Amino acid sequence: MRLIFLGTPAFAVPTLEAIVRAGHEVAAVLTQPDRPRGRGQNAAASPVKQAALGLGLTVYQPERVRRPEAVEYLRGIDSDAMVVVGYGQIIPQVAIDLAPLGIINVHASLLPKYRGAGPIQWAIVRGETRTGVTTMRIDAGLDTGDMLLKAETEIGRDENAVELGRRLAVMGAGLLVETLEGLLGGKIVAEKQDDTQATLAPLLKKEDGAIDWTQPAQAIHNRVRGLQPWPGAQTSFRGVPLHVWKTKSPTRGSGAVGPRGYPDRPTAGKLPGQFVSLKPPVVACGDGSLELLEVQLEGRKRISAADFANGQRLTDNDILGEPRI
Repeated sequence: MRLIFLGTPAFAVPTLEAIVRAGHEVAAVLTQPDRPRGRGQNAAASPVKQAALGLGLTVYQPERVRRPEAVEYLRGIDSDAMVVVGYGQIIPQVAIDLAPLGIINVHASLLPKYRGAGPIQWAIVRGETRTGVTTMRIDAGLDTGDMLLKAETEIGRDENAVELGRRLAVMGAGLLVETLEGLLGGKIVAEKQDDTQATLAPLLKKEDGAIDWTQPAQAIHNRVRGLQPWPGAQTSFRGVPLHVWKTKSPTRGSGAVGPRGYPDRPTAGKLPGQFVSLKPPVVACGDGSLELLEVQLEGRKRISAADFANGQRLTDNDILGEPRI
């Protein structure tokens, strides 16, 4: 099959590589223009561009894919289908109509749940225990096109968004190749999405990382592992911003509630955010308590919570999330 591939992030690389391995012809790879990155703000190629050049593929980087010159470029390739994985721009209807088999997208959720830019992150934050990938035909809506194939997997209790993303990227690559084979053989019947079952996974904002210690321990643990690598889960310590990078999965205790339970530690008389113990560092939550494993003070290195407790000489009176002075 003659294809055009549109993608940008590392999540899309396994799919591009799988398409090439499967013997399909990738006539062109569209990816976002090089963007400034790092301290020096030097222009850096996207992961997809780097992979495409390594595979000897033609790379095209339009500033906007909806511009006439970009649409004409796509029209001139005469592809059978286009594949989109995290491209980062809305594909115009005029481009959608170009390929006979349409534009096939790999989406990192079990549609119609978690439509939008952050399906992996929000699935974890909201406490899902299972997720997956869906191949679909793109239409003019936000992840509303007809579904083709799905693959499902369990979310680990302590698995973070980066780790889950790597697994889903590989799953999506295999599912996309299977989808192309099914379309060629006429074996796939597209299924319309049930809009009444849809949930949204909006673009992440920095404020989404704010920890509310009045929430249950499990909910806070989900936020810590879900919002990685950005914006990360944030609180404050003695008036200084503190990132919480890793926590210990709450375990079921005698008085625990919820699907996974919370630590069986006494929190009576402790305010949300106050330390229940210092060795190991455990913080009281709205329901139960949560052990900290890795943290980072603003302007400092990421360290173990045990080293943080020792270096900062924590006391029982310290409270995380107190208002800044």
